[in-house]
Amino acid sequence: MVDAARLRAVLSRLTARRSQLAAYAALDVEAYLADPQAVPASRYHLLTAIEDALAVANHVIAAEGYRAPVDYADAFRSLAEAGVLAPELTGRLEQMAGFRNLLVHEYAKVDDRRVHAFLRRDVEDVDGFVAAVLAAFPELGGKGE
Repeated sequence: MVDAARLRAVLSRLTARRSQLAAYAALDVEAYLADPQAVPASRYHLLTAIEDALAVANHVIAAEGYRAPVDYADAFRSLAEAGVLAPELTGRLEQMAGFRNLLVHEYAKVDDRRVHAFLRRDVEDVDGFVAAVLAAFPELGGKGE
């Protein structure tokens, strides 16, 4: 059984990070690149948002006895196999996990235009992830309660 209080706290933090990322995504790419705070702050918020999503995924997997993942991306596949995530969203979240690895391990090589494009194109997947978890676990206070 999931720890509802713990998951609510992480989902709340994830939602707050998503809001911060939306502000950076709203900038046009040149303004984003010219802002000395936007690039490092958005990288940090993006990385920690992905980490929060992975923390939620791994907690749910462990608490519910779903298949243990073999890597970060596989955590989202495990949730999809259990019916928590839709296949389309799962594929995008797997890419997000891959982007996390790039931010952590290849951070000096990351093209900040790519970070901005990722924010513009993919940050809404955080909303989809939060909504799917809330729908799957009504005790968290989401849909189905």
